[in-house]
Amino acid sequence: MKKATWLLPFVLLFGLQLVAQEHYTEGPVWRVSTVRVKPNQMDAYLTSLRQSSKPLLDEQKRQGIILDYKLFLKGTRNDPKDWDIALAVLYKNHAAMDNLAAKGEMVRDKILGGKQQAHQLGEKREEIREIISSELIQEIMLK
Repeated sequence: MKKATWLLPFVLLFGLQLVAQEHYTEGPVWRVSTVRVKPNQMDAYLTSLRQSSKPLLDEQKRQGIILDYKLFLKGTRNDPKDWDIALAVLYKNHAAMDNLAAKGEMVRDKILGGKQQAHQLGEKREEIREIISSELIQEIMLK
């Protein structure tokens, strides 16, 4: 009887996955970060993204670390604490994020010049923006 009780959670877990897989196939994975830019700092933030983040993301894409990236500018505001810009980075799957920190550090050092320069950039950005959220979401295709 104890074996049956122990086995029940696994049966339920895998059973739910099989039901889910019946309805969709898994696609790529997106990391979506939303940012609120501080008042009167949008130009400075976009300049920072263009000068530092774009070359970094372009190099990651060139090396196959990421598949793509997109920036979104929100045209509506539902709340004063709402986000202004979303950055979405596309990965082939969850496994593509294995060793991501080490891969990212190599690209960071090549593009930005090292950890200290990246840290200084981060400190400057903290003065002009606030990260609202960072979500990991998986695209699915309905069958």
